[in-house]
Amino acid sequence: MLARAVRSYLDVRRAAGYALRHVEPNLRSFAAYCDGKGHRYVTAQVAIEWARQSSPSATQRARRLADVKRFAVYVHAEDARHEIPPEVFGKERGPRPTPYILSDHQICQIIQLAAQSGYRTLRRQTYSTFFALLACTGLRVSEAIHLRYDDIAPDGLIIRATKFRKSRLVPLHETARAGLERYLKLRRPYAPFDDHVFISLRRKPLLIHDVETAFQTVIEKMKLPRGRGQRRPTPHSLRHAFAVRALQHCPDGRDRITQHMLMLSTYLGHCKAELTYWYLEAVPDLMRSIADRCESYVTGGRP
Repeated sequence: MLARAVRSYLDVRRAAGYALRHVEPNLRSFAAYCDGKGHRYVTAQVAIEWARQSSPSATQRARRLADVKRFAVYVHAEDARHEIPPEVFGKERGPRPTPYILSDHQICQIIQLAAQSGYRTLRRQTYSTFFALLACTGLRVSEAIHLRYDDIAPDGLIIRATKFRKSRLVPLHETARAGLERYLKLRRPYAPFDDHVFISLRRKPLLIHDVETAFQTVIEKMKLPRGRGQRRPTPHSLRHAFAVRALQHCPDGRDRITQHMLMLSTYLGHCKAELTYWYLEAVPDLMRSIADRCESYVTGGRP
């Protein structure tokens, strides 16, 4: 039965740190589909049939088939009767969308407007501090939402087992720490029995939807133009801006650049350094800088 093999595969992947929230239902569905067809082994034809069902887009079909393909590689290693299906629907992931990079002036505007939006309640301080923290640390929105009092350490913020189940320490500049402490003086008495750093007016932890709504309210007031590919700014744009500023201040020298990129990748919580290098090709200013340095090197100058 493929169901038993699926359980074994999921256990191994989870032991390696993968969450598999969407993979598990897909593979269980595939195993049940094969069982209904009377197949004890993975076959390319049945895998493609299953991936095509109830999937309106080619991208969704490609993702479903990719889940089965990884499972098939696992079981094929022990039994060659399992077939590894080809990628007939294309790649499961398309190119990453072009980020919307906010300028320093725009970030200051966002923070100021957030401090003035809505009624004169804790909401103003919550979102102005929240957006400021994203901008000066590069945290993911979900990481900032889940911060608790105990995560504020003398050396910075402890980001616990978030994406890819990795924990890391994010240093805080003294000005960022001071701003956070000012907010906490107002926040602590508001919901004394909840230890989340950021709290809603419902006296509960913020929701991602809450953050997105507050951000878009501010953006609409600013009337920011759309970016490349008609991209609109999102709360994640603050993280993108932080990464780009860090790359723009990268020191000269091949070894120092390599160390800088590795440190930035670790700081941002990227599982692969290539995710950090993506910013180099996604931002025109950084690409121009690379081109200028290459031209200088070719013409005899020092990079």
